[in-house]
Amino acid sequence: MSVNWAERVSSWSRSPSLLLSGSSELLLAELLREIRDDRATFAVKILLLTPLCEHPSLLCSSESLGEETALELMSVFAQCPSKNVQFRCHLLLALTSVLICTSCVSHRSSASLDFLVLLLQVSQDPSDINGDAALRSLRATACDCLRELEACCPGLLSQRLELLARLRQQETSRLHQAYAGLQILVLRNAVYRLTQEAGAGAEHLKALLGGNAAAEWEAEQNSELTATVKDSAILSSLILGPMGTVPTLQTGADCKELRSVLSSLLDESYLLTPLCQAGLLRRVTEVVAMVPGVPPAIFRTHLLRLLGTCEVCLLHATLLMKCMFTDSLFSSEDEAFILKRLIMLSQHPLLSTPEKLFYMDCILHFPENRPISCGEDSLPVQLTQQLALPLSPTVFNDSATMLARLNLLSLVCLEEGEQEEGDGEGAKSLGVSYLCDQVASLLRIVENDCSREIVVPSFRAAFLFLSHFHHMEVYTSSLSKQLCRLYLRHPRLAPHLINLADQTQDRLPESSWAVRFLSALQAVITGAFIAQLTPQDLACHLKILTRVAEEGNISQSNTLNFLSGVTILPSPPSSSLRLNGDWCLGSKILGVCRRLLIHPSLDSLIIPLADILQHLAHCYGDTDIQDHARLYYSLLTTLSREKLAGVLVQGPMETGQQVKKQSLSCLMADSEGLRSALTVHQTVMAIIRLNEAPSEPQDTQGANVDQEEVEELTLDTYRSQFSDPSFASEIILRYQLTHINGHDPRFDQIFSIRLHFLLTDDHYEELCDISVPCLFKDRPPPTVQLRLKPRQPCPTTLHASAIFTTQDGLSWHTALPDVHVAFRQTFLPLPGTPPYGRGSRLSVFEGLWEEIHSGGIDGTNSLFCCQLKEAALNTLVDKHFFPFLVSESPHKEDFKVIFFLPPNSHMLLKVRPEEDAALFHIATDNWWLLPHINSYLLTITNSH
Repeated sequence: MSVNWAERVSSWSRSPSLLLSGSSELLLAELLREIRDDRATFAVKILLLTPLCEHPSLLCSSESLGEETALELMSVFAQCPSKNVQFRCHLLLALTSVLICTSCVSHRSSASLDFLVLLLQVSQDPSDINGDAALRSLRATACDCLRELEACCPGLLSQRLELLARLRQQETSRLHQAYAGLQILVLRNAVYRLTQEAGAGAEHLKALLGGNAAAEWEAEQNSELTATVKDSAILSSLILGPMGTVPTLQTGADCKELRSVLSSLLDESYLLTPLCQAGLLRRVTEVVAMVPGVPPAIFRTHLLRLLGTCEVCLLHATLLMKCMFTDSLFSSEDEAFILKRLIMLSQHPLLSTPEKLFYMDCILHFPENRPISCGEDSLPVQLTQQLALPLSPTVFNDSATMLARLNLLSLVCLEEGEQEEGDGEGAKSLGVSYLCDQVASLLRIVENDCSREIVVPSFRAAFLFLSHFHHMEVYTSSLSKQLCRLYLRHPRLAPHLINLADQTQDRLPESSWAVRFLSALQAVITGAFIAQLTPQDLACHLKILTRVAEEGNISQSNTLNFLSGVTILPSPPSSSLRLNGDWCLGSKILGVCRRLLIHPSLDSLIIPLADILQHLAHCYGDTDIQDHARLYYSLLTTLSREKLAGVLVQGPMETGQQVKKQSLSCLMADSEGLRSALTVHQTVMAIIRLNEAPSEPQDTQGANVDQEEVEELTLDTYRSQFSDPSFASEIILRYQLTHINGHDPRFDQIFSIRLHFLLTDDHYEELCDISVPCLFKDRPPPTVQLRLKPRQPCPTTLHASAIFTTQDGLSWHTALPDVHVAFRQTFLPLPGTPPYGRGSRLSVFEGLWEEIHSGGIDGTNSLFCCQLKEAALNTLVDKHFFPFLVSESPHKEDFKVIFFLPPNSHMLLKVRPEEDAALFHIATDNWWLLPHINSYLLTITNSH
C-alpha cells in the first residue's frame, strides 16, 4: 500500500494529539475505508484498529458518530471469514471501546443493543467444542468485552444471570474462569441495584436469579439506570469498613437460590488462578454483606485453605472478609492464628521486601473482632512485645524493612508501657533500650560510611525513635550526645541534623528535645579549636549556628565568641583557616549576624556584634561583604530593636509558610525606571495585524504566448525534478503589517518588530520568526513574506505574536489576530526550470489525467456541477483559473486547468459548459484534498 500505516499508527500512539491536528471525521472515514478494503491484509487491518481501541473519543467526537462507526465495524465483523480469529477479536475490542467511550452503552443506543446480542451469541458458540484454541480465544474476548460493558454500565446484564450461570457450568476449558468472574460481577451489580430500589425484597431477588429476558431495555429499566456513572464509582469498592456502611437488601431467611449460586461459585473457586480467586472472593463478600439473609458461615469451609495460603492477594481477600464480618465468621482462635501468620510472613526469608512490608502494614491495620481504638496506627490487642520480638529491627535489614520494624516495635513498646504504667519505667525499658541501641548502631555505621544510602535511613530511624519516645529523656539525651559526636567527625552532615531538628520541632511541638539538641551542637562547635578548623568545616559550623540563632531560648554569647575568634582574632601560623575574602564564608558569617540582629537577647549582644560587623566592614577582603556588613552595622546602631525586627523579620503568609527571603539589595532604594526598562510589558489588546497584500498584476501575455519547446516533456521527466526535496517546496504569501484602528497613540511608531508564528496543526513545517525594522502609522505599511513549507496542502490558521520597542525604550509583547491561510493560497503554477510552455504543461496534464483515471497512481476523481451560464463561466475562468490554464484555446469545448500544490500534489480540472449549467470534472493525486476542492469550487461559483 502506498500509505505507510505502521509509521502513522506508531506516531499516533506516541502523540495522540496528532489525531486532533486535522479533521477527525476524515481520518475516521479513511480508517474505515481501509478496514473494509479487501485488498488490505488482515495484519494491516488489525493495525488500523489500534487508534479506535486506544483513542475512540478523539476519532468519534459525538454519540451519533460513535454509533455509525460501531455499525460499520459490526458489518465488517459479519462479513469477515470465521478463520480470521485474531482480526475478529480485535474488532470486538474496538467495538467495545467505541461504544463505551461515546456513551452509546450508557444511553442504550440501538447499536449497543445489537452489539450485546452479538457478544452473547459469540459467547455461546459451541464451535470450539473439539478443542480449537483459536476459536476459544474469540469466546474469551467476547467474555472480556461483556465484563467491560458490565463494569462501565452496572446492571446491563442483570437479566442474563441464568444464562451466565449455565455457561459457567457447561464450560470445561480455561474459559470457566472468565465466565465465573463475569457471573459474580453481574450478580454483585444486580444485588446492589436492588438495594437502591424502594420495596425490593426476596421476590425481586428470586426473579432476578431466574430471569433470562430478552436483551432489550424497557422504559422503566432505562429510568433506573440513569445514574450509571455514579453507581460504577460506588461499586468500585463496597467494602468500606464494618457491616452497616454497606447498603442492604432485606430478604428475610428465604435466600436459598442466592445461597446456592454463591456456594457453587465458592466450591469451584479453587480452580481459578489466585488473582481471579481473590476477585471472586471480594465480590462474594460484598454480596453476602448486602444480603443479611445469607449468613457469613457460607465461607467457613474455605477458611482453612485461605488462612494457610501464601498468596498475597488471597490473604488480602481474607482480611477484607474479616474486616466485614468480624466475629460472625472469625473466632478469637482464628484471629490469633492470622496474627501469628502475618508475623511469620513478615520475616520469611523467601519473600521479597515489598511482600514483607505489606504484611507488616496488615499488622498495623489489623481488623480486630472487637477493636478498642480506631486510630491510624492502632495495634491489635493480642500483639504483645513477646509475640512481636521476631520482628525486632537489625542493622542487617534493608532500609525499608528496618524502618517498618522500628515503627512497629516502637508502637508495641508504647502500648505495653501504657498498660503497665503503674510499674514505672522499668516495665518497658527493655524494649526501648534495645531500639535505642539499634539507632545508635546505625549512627556508628554512619561514622565509617557517609554515603546517602546509609545516612538517610539512619536519620529517619532517629526521627522515628524521637517521635515515639521523645518524652523519655534518658534515651533522647543519649541520642543527642551521639549525634553531636557524629557531627564533630563529619561536619558535612549539618543539613541532615538541621532537618532532624526542624522536623522534630514541627511534628512534636510539645517536645523540647530540638532546643536542647541545638544547644548541645552550639556547645561542641564553639568549644572546638579554631586553629584546627578547615574552611569546609567552618561553612558547616556557620550553618548550624545560623539555625541555633533562630531559637530565642538559647544564649548566643558562645556564638559571638566563636565569630570573634574567626573574624577578629589573628589565626595561629599553623592554622589552615584563611578567610582571604572568601565571599561564601563571608555571606554565611553575615547570615549568623542577621539572625542575631533579631534575637530576643540582642541588648546583651550589641557590643560584640557591633565589633564583628565593624571589623568585617573595614577589613574583610570582599567588597560586597563589606557593604552588607556596613549596612547591618548602620541598622544595628541607628534603629531600635522593634524597628530592626520590622525591617528584617519575614512575615508569614496566609498558609503559614514563610515568604521567600529578601535579598539585601531589596533594602536599598529601587529604581522604578530600571525595573520597567528590564521588563517586557504586555499590551491589553492587539495593536497591529497582518492583512493579505494585494495580488500583483498578472502577465497576461506571458500566460498566453507559447514558449519555444526544446524537446517534448514527458511525465517522468517532470517528476524527476522532485528528487530534490527543496524543489518547489515553499509557498510564499505576502502580507502587509498595519496598525489596528483605535489603538493607543504610544504605539504610533514602533521599532525592532519580531513576529513569531505558532502552528495549529501539523500540515506545515515550523515557521521562522520575521524581523521588521519599524512601523509608522503615517507611512505606507511594510510588506512581509511568509514562507510556508506544506506537509499537506490544506487550509490552516496561524497564531501570531510580536515583540517590539517603543520610542520611550520600553519593550512590549502583543498578540496579533490569527492569520488564516485559505486553500486557494496554496495554488502554484506547474513548476519547472525554465518555466514550461503551454505545450509542456498540456502534456503533463494529459499524462496525470490518464494515470489517475486508469488507477496507475493512488488518486481519485470527482464531479462538481453548478448552474452557470457560458458567459459567467468564461468570466470565472479568466478571474480564477487564468494563470493555471493549459487549454490550447479558450474557444475549445472545455477548459483544462492544472494546479500544483506543494510539496507534490496536483489538482486537475476539465471545465465544460452545458445548457444553463457547468460541469467541473476533478482529478487529483491526493484524495485528502477533495473536501477542500469542493468547498473552493462552491465558494467561487456562488460569487458569479
